[in-house]
Amino acid sequence: MPAPVQPLRFVSILWRFSRPHTLVGTFFSISALYILSGFGNPDFNARLGEAPALGIWALTLLCCAACNIYITGLNQWADVELDRINKPWLPIASGELSRNAALRICLVSLGISLVLAYYLSPWLFLLIALISAIGTAYSLPPLRFKKHHFGAATAIFLVRGLLVNIGVFIHFRLVLFAGEAPFPGWMWPLTLFITLFSIAIAWYKDIPDAAGDAAFRIHTLTVRLSALRVFRLAGALLSLAYLVLILAFGLGIGVEQNYVGAAIHGVLLLFFWTFASRVVVEDKQAIKRFYMTFWLLFFLAYIAYPLSLYFQS
Repeated sequence: MPAPVQPLRFVSILWRFSRPHTLVGTFFSISALYILSGFGNPDFNARLGEAPALGIWALTLLCCAACNIYITGLNQWADVELDRINKPWLPIASGELSRNAALRICLVSLGISLVLAYYLSPWLFLLIALISAIGTAYSLPPLRFKKHHFGAATAIFLVRGLLVNIGVFIHFRLVLFAGEAPFPGWMWPLTLFITLFSIAIAWYKDIPDAAGDAAFRIHTLTVRLSALRVFRLAGALLSLAYLVLILAFGLGIGVEQNYVGAAIHGVLLLFFWTFASRVVVEDKQAIKRFYMTFWLLFFLAYIAYPLSLYFQS
């Protein structure tokens, strides 16, 4: 009979099993959408600091974090052999966590997410159910979207780009502010930006995994083209995403004209160009470091956009 796992070690395993960068990304996105839900109305802004509203934020964050653990965990559960080539340090692939224990964590996480969503609002329950279904179809047959670059990118941008930004924002407006202006026009530039950013995530994340993906006949864009071409293509797409926000703030498209907002996103674009220009694409470790740094821009997007909006108000 295996020895019981010590509590601190289990926490460490669970943290790595959750793919922390995605969990941190969930924290920034949900928190930013909560803050943005009060933008443009002083009464709304004041209400966001009250205990009931903060409780809604905390429960929504926990709900979405649990859903995140379910989706990322299920992907690891389904791809143990592939991860032993591509990501041998992950808990299941390394043998630290059994597949049965991993599946239990996934199912408990899914249950927590759905129960919390049901408690918070019917809208959030439907949203989390849909996101969970897409996450399941991403990893498991018969659809297994991740086997083809188009399906993988579509699943990721639907969830991270459209469903989270539109759905969670509407959830906060419905629950906290009786649905007033459930999705205002100034949310569209951010939504478009994160949608394009999410496609770049889908392309970048597969670059260091080309050998394992090819062996298991997973037709990522890197396998079909080449690492260098995909790196450049994703960089061009991300540049386009930043140009969307620079033009939106610079010309007042969808938002009020705000040169500070344009400048903030211009600086972030220059930051991306600077560290991307130094990457040796053929160096697998360099690409992995780049990918994790790339997520920093995802976090910063959910800080920079609210700051840009609130600066003009």
